[in-house]
Amino acid sequence: MPGPEADLTGWTAEPFTAEGFTYDVYRKGEGFGVVLIPEMPGLHPGVLALGNHLVDNGFTVAAPSLYGTPGAPGIRPGAVPVMVKGCVAKEFAAFATNADRPVAHYLRALARDLNARTPGKGVGVIGECWSGGFALAAAVDDSVLAPVLSQPSLPIGLTAKQKADPGLSEAELKIVERRVAEEGLCALALRFSEDPMSPAARFSTLKARLGDAFEVIEIDSKKGNEHGFGRMAHSVLTLEVREVDGHPAYEARKRVVAFLKERLAAA
Repeated sequence: MPGPEADLTGWTAEPFTAEGFTYDVYRKGEGFGVVLIPEMPGLHPGVLALGNHLVDNGFTVAAPSLYGTPGAPGIRPGAVPVMVKGCVAKEFAAFATNADRPVAHYLRALARDLNARTPGKGVGVIGECWSGGFALAAAVDDSVLAPVLSQPSLPIGLTAKQKADPGLSEAELKIVERRVAEEGLCALALRFSEDPMSPAARFSTLKARLGDAFEVIEIDSKKGNEHGFGRMAHSVLTLEVREVDGHPAYEARKRVVAFLKERLAAA
């Protein structure tokens, strides 16, 4: 049984320009705002299904198309060039440690724009895979009240230093720490236990810095695990979701929705 999938029906797209970048942003829904940053290789049917699920739960979703072809399958021959391009694009700094990534500045501007268009005093941001760490980097801006990091994968973990890197610069992380201490900011993070693309060391770094404000959901993907996740299980909120009560990825998706409602309603 595959994970949930959807197409572009009901989504409207318009370009949004900020910080020297222009990307099409796909929007849908009503209610509190959530910026949904796609995983590689883009706004594939699984990401769109997640967006629809958020809309069904009362959110306005803004999903920037940072890479790839919106609506195209996630697993396809054309996905490889998208990933290669992402590895060399300056806005993502795919291998850099302690990096202030240009795309984070764009996403902060998008969060402010969405906040101005939606009810409440702030928005949520969900990053996945390639974009996982972007969600926390976006929380440097006061408009972001509920960052969700799903299997954050940058910087690509080839060395121990890269694996332990939090995915944002020290200066950005210090601002997030201040917001945790002074404003009660919290973040939610998800990964599979054996996922080599989203190293456990990265979560350890963030847990050490943010403490109880960094809520972690780690799904067992060890060999012989109860739910049959493969050793390369990666996409917690999309490809691995099976809409059955008790399924760990499904329960994780439920927690994401609850977290967003809690944090945005409280504001």
